[in-house]
Order: sequence, then structure tokens, then C-alpha cells
Amino acid sequence: MRLTTYTDYALRSLIFLGMNRDRLVTIQDIADLHAISKNHLMKVVHQLGVTGMVETLRGRNGGLRLGREPADINIGDVVRRTETDFHMAECFDPDNVGCAYSTSCTLKGVLGAATAAYLNVLDGVTLADMLVGVKPQPGHSSPVVFAPRAPRAG
Repeated sequence: MRLTTYTDYALRSLIFLGMNRDRLVTIQDIADLHAISKNHLMKVVHQLGVTGMVETLRGRNGGLRLGREPADINIGDVVRRTETDFHMAECFDPDNVGCAYSTSCTLKGVLGAATAAYLNVLDGVTLADMLVGVKPQPGHSSPVVFAPRAPRAG
């Protein structure tokens, strides 16, 4: 499963905001660090603001900050809110009736289980988990490195 650029930008924005909790940041800060489109990022940040994950402060001294504690931002929730669909194949689209195997196909069940497993893993991760061991990489276009995560208890 491949995430859209929109979701990638949302996750990068949240990580950046989580790394900079001591100050307000601008969309331009995030865009410059990741070498991504400020205009596209504005749409992403707007949606994150609507969900309450990001708080936006207007005005001369305004900026962005996390709207929730990192432990309260679930990565599975972020992905579900930012991905337009999880159709891994045409058969997941209810409007598609063109599959010759539609009444007996086992592929849909297998891919459905794979999607559920994928989302289940993301549901077990919070932004706080993602911030453990994260640090900027000078001069690198993808400036974060994730440390191996300790297994969750329970």
C-alpha cells in the first residue's frame, strides 16, 4: 500500500510540529525543510486544523502548533482522514461491476485482510511514538530518521 503525497505531507507536518513544540512554526518552515510546495501544504495543514490535530494562530506573530498532545494523535487516524480511499484493486470500488470473478473472487478478501492488518499496525502508533529518536538530518531532503520502536506492552 502506498500513501498519497497528501498523507505524506500531513505526517511530515505533524512530526515537524511535534519536534518544535516550544515555538510556533510557519507553513513556510515546513515547506522549506522538506522542499515541498507551500500551496499544497496549506491545504494539508487546513485539514489537520479542522480535525483539531493542528492549531493555527493568525496574525503577525501567528503560526502553527499541535492541537493535541502527541500521545493523543493516532497515526492510523491521520492516515484514514487524509487518504481518499483504500481501494487496492477495482473490486473494492462499489461502482465497479466489470470483474468477471466478482461472485467468486477470493482476491478481495485477501486484499481486504491486508489493508486491515496495515491499518491495525498504524492504529498502534501515536505521534509520540514517531518522535522518539527523531532528529533533523542537515542537507537531507527527507530530514527525519526513525529510531527502532520498542514493542508495545499488552
